[in-house]
Amino acid sequence: MVDIYAAGRPGLLSPEARLAKPLVYVPDDRNARVDVIDPATFRVIAHQPVGTLPQHVTPAWDLRTLWVDNDQGNSLTPIDPRTGKFGTPVPVADPYNLYFTLDGRSAVVVAERLRRLDFREPHTMKLQQSLHVPCQGVDHADFSVDGAHALFSCEFSGQLLWVDMQHRRVDKVIDLPRQTSQRPKPQDVKLSPDGRTFYVADENSNGVYLVDSRTQRVRRFLTTGLGAHGLYVSRDSSDLYVTNRTGGSVAVVSLATGQIRTTWQIPGGSPDMGGVSADGRTLWLSGRYTGEVYAIDTRTGRLRARIHVGGEPHGLCVWPQPGRFSLGHTGILR
Repeated sequence: MVDIYAAGRPGLLSPEARLAKPLVYVPDDRNARVDVIDPATFRVIAHQPVGTLPQHVTPAWDLRTLWVDNDQGNSLTPIDPRTGKFGTPVPVADPYNLYFTLDGRSAVVVAERLRRLDFREPHTMKLQQSLHVPCQGVDHADFSVDGAHALFSCEFSGQLLWVDMQHRRVDKVIDLPRQTSQRPKPQDVKLSPDGRTFYVADENSNGVYLVDSRTQRVRRFLTTGLGAHGLYVSRDSSDLYVTNRTGGSVAVVSLATGQIRTTWQIPGGSPDMGGVSADGRTLWLSGRYTGEVYAIDTRTGRLRARIHVGGEPHGLCVWPQPGRFSLGHTGILR
């Protein structure tokens, strides 16, 4: 049976990832900085200024660099994961998010404001080609099993894009069906371990759409909680963690049944983006509107730590993570 996350099991760190200093990097939208947390002590050990409106911290395809996506700063700030040191920003237009093609030959800068996908050389970030997208608010994505296509979410127009990554064209625009009186507002996208289903979190619909990866048709909708936002697969590929930003909870969805197994509450919290620790025992999430970071025990759902960072923390990256290569965002590794 296919499991695209098989290389992400605990202990399967690549040689490069084994050299990384274990840290959690937390971009702060409001204060144009990255807060650095020591995961062993749950303490903030550094505040690093970066460009304006840093949205996510993204591992490069070859795992040798972490990139801070400075959206309004129009730059990417490199981090050396071996030392945790920040380098000189690289000029890049409107990097809301960052992905990499399956073969590692191109970085894909998601220029949300400019309504473009910019294909760039993955090390120098020199522009290769720009693709205009026919939607508003393009921001998150995941790739098909073979990497030939990617499904992108468009949060401001309630749509999805099926993009041919080889020919660099939009093959299909998918209008999401309404679940409430509000237009859908899709956010994070994640492919199931068997490669058959894309899960799409929707903030306005309060749950996830299940989209057939072969036909790109919506199979059904699953209500998970208010403000469904981020999606993360457990290290054993059994569960999908869905962060409900407005509801202050995390829904644990069984990937075998497609149903909610349990829900973890974070009283007064606003869980947003993050990632799973290398050993799979801790889910790290930013508290977008509470100036916090949450470390959640994945065995019990209890908070191991609630760390004050201030500002408006967004797409944090816990590093290192197991896997052969990164497809981007805060750590989509295969």
